[in-house]
Amino acid sequence: MPKILIVDDSPTILAALATMVRAMKFEPVTAESGEKAIELFTAERPDLVLLDVNMPGIDGYETARRIRAAQPDEWLPIIFLSANEYDQHLERAIESGGDDYLVKPVSPVVLSAKIRALQRLDQMRGKLVDVSKELSAANQRLETLANQDGLTGIANRRAFDSLIEREIARALRSREPLSVALCDVDHFKAYNDRYGHPAGDECLRKISAAIARSCRRGTDFAARYGGEEFALLLPDTPAEGALKVVEKARQEVAALAIPHEASSAGPLVSLSAGVATFSLDQDKSAADFIARADQALYRAKHQGRNRVVCG
Repeated sequence: MPKILIVDDSPTILAALATMVRAMKFEPVTAESGEKAIELFTAERPDLVLLDVNMPGIDGYETARRIRAAQPDEWLPIIFLSANEYDQHLERAIESGGDDYLVKPVSPVVLSAKIRALQRLDQMRGKLVDVSKELSAANQRLETLANQDGLTGIANRRAFDSLIEREIARALRSREPLSVALCDVDHFKAYNDRYGHPAGDECLRKISAAIARSCRRGTDFAARYGGEEFALLLPDTPAEGALKVVEKARQEVAALAIPHEASSAGPLVSLSAGVATFSLDQDKSAADFIARADQALYRAKHQGRNRVVCG
């Protein structure tokens, strides 16, 4: 049964309001002071508050403010009750957190109508909150999909391009090293021609998982850069450490032991990679940084593939 907190320093009025509330199928929770009202509000969590303005101790306005402060993220209907009917009292009631203002003595019909109206507002607000949460969750799912490669499930080029800009800025601030690697599946076109595109897709899925496994730290980032090319972004990692991570990725791919009879680099699917570590002298932009990794990748291919070269 919904609860209504009734606050009034008059026992007679309190009893009369409690009777009205019970007739409306609500459970009354009564308090004869603002201090007691705040205590009961915390303990009972009512669905609505009927609040007298003039009380000894803290008055109704201050009580409303403290109730609002105790529940800042949720809306609770508060109806002020007072013998004063001047405009300034209504204005002050609204400013202190009230939603409506009734002049005593209160008619049961008017009180019931006000409570039902505020209940409908609360229900509509609840529906809006639910819709807002659903929209937020949907937007989060869309954001995830927008940054995820549809085939392999790891991050995509869009996510990588966004992150590398942020990591370069962070590396400049912290003076910590930042490394990047571009990895290419050796002779992948020949693999597709020999085994078919469905087999090629499955091969890329296995390779992406192997590369992701090589990222041991939470900050290491793997992405499908495009086609059969993958990228690794390694914050707080100097060249020597980056070579170890990328070599581990190459070994993980080799351990898959995927046959590739059309490759001149060996009988199994293999990976070539180029690594670069950010340099203020050489890299004026993310494009320069990535270009050095790409040049290192080119040298790895030129040297016979299935290897890691540092730029």
